[in-house]
Amino acid sequence: MPPKPRSAPLPNPTVPLYIRPEALKGRGSAWAIAHRFENAQREQHDDGWGTLEQLATQERLPPRTQIIEEKAVHILSSNQSPDISFDLSINPYRGCEHGCVYCFARPTHGYLDMSPGLDFETRIVAKLNAAERLRAQLASRSYQPQALCLGTATDAYQPIERKLQLTRRIIEVLAECHHPFSLVTKSAGLERDLDLIAPMAARQMAAVYVSITTLDPELARTLEPRAASPQRRLRTLKTLSDAGVPVGVSVSPLIPFLNEPELERILEAAADAGASSAFSIPLRLPWEVSPLFKDWLQQHAPDKADRVMARLHEMRGGRDNDPRFGSRMRGEGLWAELLSQRMRKACARFGLNRQRLVLDLGQFRRPRAVAEQAELF
Repeated sequence: MPPKPRSAPLPNPTVPLYIRPEALKGRGSAWAIAHRFENAQREQHDDGWGTLEQLATQERLPPRTQIIEEKAVHILSSNQSPDISFDLSINPYRGCEHGCVYCFARPTHGYLDMSPGLDFETRIVAKLNAAERLRAQLASRSYQPQALCLGTATDAYQPIERKLQLTRRIIEVLAECHHPFSLVTKSAGLERDLDLIAPMAARQMAAVYVSITTLDPELARTLEPRAASPQRRLRTLKTLSDAGVPVGVSVSPLIPFLNEPELERILEAAADAGASSAFSIPLRLPWEVSPLFKDWLQQHAPDKADRVMARLHEMRGGRDNDPRFGSRMRGEGLWAELLSQRMRKACARFGLNRQRLVLDLGQFRRPRAVAEQAELF
């Protein structure tokens, strides 16, 4: 059979596997799943020497994280979605070592000809010149300040940030230019940069959202294996709140029968830690995320797998994923409406979302452009 055209999407992303092993400690997925742009398709084949049996029985060591250096041309990405509140985003990395199996951004690794599975969390692209490119774009005469969010398709404070400090250098540029921003993270690493974030927050130029998916450390250990523990994230919420930083909690994604029963308890714990706002998004399974998540369910929650997927289909029009604007962020149907009601009532009970935070764009001052021509030659 001739290979599919490179641009042809898979009708159902049950894409072929390379090797589909059991779970690896410290990794969200051990599956180097093929991406939808590949021409070649691979399958395991018995060569007569017992190779497949050896692969099945031998102990596999968790793969080390590989950092791939990149020089970005642009660092600001425009948001084209009407159901997201920010206009621009910055992602200093591609891929994320936190390894959250449900991450909607996993399919983007296919654009790099890498697996949305294991590669997404072990082959991290670092945009080394992110701060320099940001300065150049903000210095452009055509640039007008807009709502900016940091870390939307990757966690800007994933482990490699401790060494590379790309996110810190980005925030230094934003602070110098008085450009407001928000950020979303699962990491306690942002506490390092409170010396930059807190003064900006005091001038209505910074807000932080900490993602807390579960309070169960065992579930967190398999669902998002290299992110900070739930209790550590709550401590980060309190640290930020005590420093005067407006802080919210993201209970996303809400997964039926897994973390969904915890919704009210997570919101209460976050409010007690100092959160003033909250939001949640039901589980989304675009492209290769669908088979990866189903594989995770069979390995870690096989007794709930059928119920989880059946309830998800109720919210997603009978499919694994609904990409339509509007409904993709909230779902549809009776169960999605019940989730929304629970969210609203819990936020009212715990004093969340009482006031809408608006960051001040009026303080922006254009930076001096730094000569970067040397980078182009």
